[in-house]
Amino acid sequence: MAGARSRYGLLVSALGAIVLAISVYLPWYGLSFTPSGIALVQRLGDQVAAQLGAAALQGYMASVHAKLSTLAGQQFITLSAHQALKDLSVVLPILAGLALLDSLIPLARSGAPVPAGGGAAVVLLGCLAAVCVLYRVVDPPAPAGELIAVSLRPGAWLALLGSLAMVAGGLWPSGLGATEASEPLASSAWAELSGWTPEG
Repeated sequence: MAGARSRYGLLVSALGAIVLAISVYLPWYGLSFTPSGIALVQRLGDQVAAQLGAAALQGYMASVHAKLSTLAGQQFITLSAHQALKDLSVVLPILAGLALLDSLIPLARSGAPVPAGGGAAVVLLGCLAAVCVLYRVVDPPAPAGELIAVSLRPGAWLALLGSLAMVAGGLWPSGLGATEASEPLASSAWAELSGWTPEG
């Protein structure tokens, strides 16, 4: 029974590693213009119109200003970790692949109990992945200073969820083993208190 329960934890770690690897190619960040970015574009447009000296162009720029001001805060593009984070887009799939191997190799031994240390490295790999993802959640890349705002998209949260699932699955066997060991103690304590013993 301990082996069967351990397999559930390893399966959770394997699924978490798959989610982590897929999330690298999903949108992590959404980009939108800040009000200061819109104001800069408007100033540049006014300068170009003033240098050309065309009254029609200046009138046209006035109408463009009204349209540009509505774009502030609206997302115009999304970026995946693969596009925005060149180093991390290599590191995370490697961690996910190693965790997947560490989880699936003990599972491949059908019918045999999972060894006590089976899947132990997946906890470390999951922690490393979670730290990397958290760093980029707390400190996202700033592509253009204060001109463009960066917001988080679901890919970043899926990567964090996959990393935490790897850790949880790696810790699962030891937690369940402790529960099973306490079951005989609980039944013997109940038998002593009630005076009832199960019939053999």
